[in-house]
Amino acid sequence: MVNSPSLDDAPDRRERPRASADHAPALGAASLNPFGDLVTLQHLSARLAKSLRGVFEGLLRKELRAWAEPLSVQRYADYRTERGGALSAWAPIAMTPGKGRALIVMDGVFVLEMLDCFFGGDGEAPHPVPDEFSPAAEALVARVGNALAAPLTAAWEPLAKIGFMPAGAMQGSAPDLGNDDPMVVTRFGIAKGESKPVFVDILYPVAALKPHTVALNAKVHDKPVEVEPQWRSGLTRAVMSVPLEVRSVLAEPVVPLAMLLELKAGDVIPIDFGAEVPVMVASRRLGTGLVGTSNGRAAVRLTSFEPISAEDFR
Repeated sequence: MVNSPSLDDAPDRRERPRASADHAPALGAASLNPFGDLVTLQHLSARLAKSLRGVFEGLLRKELRAWAEPLSVQRYADYRTERGGALSAWAPIAMTPGKGRALIVMDGVFVLEMLDCFFGGDGEAPHPVPDEFSPAAEALVARVGNALAAPLTAAWEPLAKIGFMPAGAMQGSAPDLGNDDPMVVTRFGIAKGESKPVFVDILYPVAALKPHTVALNAKVHDKPVEVEPQWRSGLTRAVMSVPLEVRSVLAEPVVPLAMLLELKAGDVIPIDFGAEVPVMVASRRLGTGLVGTSNGRAAVRLTSFEPISAEDFR
């Protein structure tokens, strides 16, 4: 569940065997993936993950984090077998121009949790999980499909002019497509804080992407990622609260070993220091200061600072 803590120490990423995007085909068999390493589509998915977070935050009324998992290319039958027979929502999305259809696939439990949040609950799915979706759950999945159409179009816009729009009613079981049809499987993780994530899949038919092969094989020239102000502010606060040891070295007398071996309680080691003493932060010299008192306590008044250059931080 998105709003409950993880019951185990499993990492965010779902551990499951996935076919590599550039796997070698068997002799005499057609390659499932004609697009190479698909690094361009992986970058597109990373951009899309930011938009997905906003969509699901609005439905769950919680601050979430979202990320793109490594994508894969699979036969539709293999993907359907991998998901098993559990209740899932399969929402078709039309890809225009052309007749291609992508699929948004969500776990049934996640849909029911969203439905409970939508109606003011705490995000609890019914137990036991029903065998089919209610009309309200179907309407919520349609709402998700409508909300994702614009972000999908925007994410693809730098790569290819593909429009996305909901196409027909969702299904509670895998639609009847060609078992051998290859699909590009993009997976997105969604979680609240360190809670156990849920996963949303978007499947693109390889046949629908073939007209865009040149763009998918192009080199990626990604724009610099803009740092979110909230993240930057949190990082700044964390850095500014790091404790650092500040000390002043009054003197460092040097004595022979013979004298050290003969020292006993009451002996005096003479020291000599000037008017100003060095002030250190960790292992670096901050500057110099005058030794004195403040409010009845020993103190050092800073009189000068050491210059700081960019080399000091490398």
